[in-house]
Amino acid sequence: MADQFDPLDTPRLHLEPVSPDVAVAIVAGDLRGLQPGEGWPHSDTKDGMALAAKHGHPAAWLVTLDGRVIGDCGTHGPVDGAGAVEIGYGLAHPYRGQGFGTEVVLAMSAWLLAQPGVVSVRARTLAANVASRRVLEKSGFKMTGASATESIYERRRR
Repeated sequence: MADQFDPLDTPRLHLEPVSPDVAVAIVAGDLRGLQPGEGWPHSDTKDGMALAAKHGHPAAWLVTLDGRVIGDCGTHGPVDGAGAVEIGYGLAHPYRGQGFGTEVVLAMSAWLLAQPGVVSVRARTLAANVASRRVLEKSGFKMTGASATESIYERRRR
């Protein structure tokens, strides 16, 4: 996988790569230079940014709408030995239910699957999170595992 994420555009959104330095600043609460949308950063933002900064892999993308940050997405780590990489994503509450999540997951997973060495993209979601499960299904992911609390999805390179 690339050492750095590329900027990505969807029909309505721009996904801007986050450097490790910016990830550290966001974790510390420093949002200088960013235009946060209502409700961002959300509850999972700091966890995702901290994970990337700690392990030194490309941090994430900021999801922007008309220049305002409305969410973030990225990988949980580098590609594993089987060519799989796990993703995470989240939008601030006011921007949910409008199809933005599907745009984000489609763009991110397509870009990742085009990277050398990546053969599959995985995602986990709470079994009760029907909206997130639907985003993954609309984005071409298939359920590959489930428990009472968690659903696991995968999209493979064609």
